[in-house]
Amino acid sequence: MSKAKFERHREPWRADEVQKLHVLAKKGMALKAIARALTRSEESVKDRARADGLTIAKLH
Repeated sequence: MSKAKFERHREPWRADEVQKLHVLAKKGMALKAIARALTRSEESVKDRARADGLTIAKLH
């Protein structure tokens, strides 16, 4: 199976995406799962979470 490609490279975060990130992070979802749900790279999700002061579970 090929890796998912992210066509949304460097697109700014929309308000609904930020809200969903907050909800998923508070539920304790893993970084990979959150990235997949938002169709964003793990690095992008991690950076945004850090900027918003969120902690993401270290689960794989």
